[in-house]
Amino acid sequence: MTLAERFRDRSQENLSIRASALNLVVTAIIHWNTIYTGRVVDAVRNAGEAVPEHLLSSLSPLTWEHVSLTGDYLWEDKPAVEEKGFRAISFGL
Repeated sequence: MTLAERFRDRSQENLSIRASALNLVVTAIIHWNTIYTGRVVDAVRNAGEAVPEHLLSSLSPLTWEHVSLTGDYLWEDKPAVEEKGFRAISFGL
């Protein structure tokens, strides 16, 4: 069976596997967004800016415009991470 045939196979089992894989991807994106949204809010507050609670209540970790799902990825040889293992948050206030 070729790769193309595997993706065209619409059997119940393969659809279930694809749905599970998609669920895993969506869950990872939501987790990433939740962690980094909290870090950005903390960074803004630490910079002395007020973050109104009514704006935070309308945030959602379900967006993924910043995620490329095309299969084209660029990896850094050594990603820039902070002491705690997170990528740096860069923004200008």
